[in-house]
Amino acid sequence: MLNAPITAVTPMAAKEKAFYEQLGRRIAERRKALDITQVQLAKTLGIAQQTMAHYEGGVSRIAVALLPTLAQAIDTTIEDLIGEAAQRAKSASKRGPAPKIQQQLERVSALPKAKQRAIAQVLDSMLAQADA
Repeated sequence: MLNAPITAVTPMAAKEKAFYEQLGRRIAERRKALDITQVQLAKTLGIAQQTMAHYEGGVSRIAVALLPTLAQAIDTTIEDLIGEAAQRAKSASKRGPAPKIQQQLERVSALPKAKQRAIAQVLDSMLAQADA
């Protein structure tokens, strides 16, 4: 009989699985918005591309210690990754749909940095004209 330790993967509960699927979706969306491949991101994180694919698919749990490096690599915050910022904003906002400008700002914040800068320049120009 072998004395090797037996490691078992504990199946995720439905709520936990949903969390990791949403987390993986947010990672993939952010990575794609920055035009980074899974291979590039995995290399930055020091993990295998297959592991990155499992994270994005919500199949594997992401180590908490990896979150700061991951957030930095895809230019976001840990709160945004885990959905905390959205929860806080939702609970802090009034009932009903978000104002159109807020919805637009959220859409802009999901764009690549270069497109965000271009939009900011247009807004700055228009606001300067409005003040004149």
